[in-house]
Amino acid sequence: MREMYGIEYSQPKVVLLQDTGIGVAEAAARTCYDSFENSENEAIQYIENHMPNEEMCHEINEIEDSNLLNDLAWTYFHHSILEHANLSFLVRGTSRGVLQEHARHRIQAISVRSTRYTMGSIINAFVASKHGGDKNFFIDKVLDFDMFVTVDKEYNKIEIGAIYDKLNYQSQTVEDFHSIAVAKSSLEFIERFQGDAPALFEALQSGKKKRNVGDAFKHIISDNVKVDMVVTFNLRSLKNYFTLRDSGAAYFQIRWLAQEMMRATPSKYLDLIVKKK
Repeated sequence: MREMYGIEYSQPKVVLLQDTGIGVAEAAARTCYDSFENSENEAIQYIENHMPNEEMCHEINEIEDSNLLNDLAWTYFHHSILEHANLSFLVRGTSRGVLQEHARHRIQAISVRSTRYTMGSIINAFVASKHGGDKNFFIDKVLDFDMFVTVDKEYNKIEIGAIYDKLNYQSQTVEDFHSIAVAKSSLEFIERFQGDAPALFEALQSGKKKRNVGDAFKHIISDNVKVDMVVTFNLRSLKNYFTLRDSGAAYFQIRWLAQEMMRATPSKYLDLIVKKK
């Protein structure tokens, strides 16, 4: 946990799922200069007179160091060759606010936990609270979901209370609220468990999920909500990301994420994109 502006936040977690190695980037650079024979790596030298077979491709992908890449990255600033190396990270527990910052990095592949498909538990807790519970039931139930990057319990209760108020307003303005909140096959649970909020919640949770339930309710959540994502950068774009986001001028939550991503990045990549202090 870390504190910022008087509020405590949880830290994102990052794992490197996949990396393609730096060997292909050296092969690309050697192709530009037709200098395969000058490589210190035998697998790259082999390309001078041969098309690499599967075994040699594996060796190329296992390369840990490249003098040429180091020269091109730090002496000649020929960074386009870094685009041939790619890294994919699994990120858990960053915020929706960080996604807005990520969108400014054009060259990345990003897949994010969808609010369209994953808001069912919140809606089920609200429906249950309206048929046998109350606002406190909703707050206590949602508090257990651990859905915010903020960790202060009392602050999060304020967030959840605001979610309840938005849903309650919507339930009073939509003619048939249950039709957009609950799967058709689960509607009978509302009458069956009338007056028993915990039982109704469990029944709704166990029943068929309402398809795209988040379409009608995206407005209820804030940038404070946690998201998970898989993000893939080529090494040149990752250099730009770390340069901009591991900076005191960056939004503090994306700075924390960039720092965790750097910790998960092997040194063979960092040596080419992060200036040694």
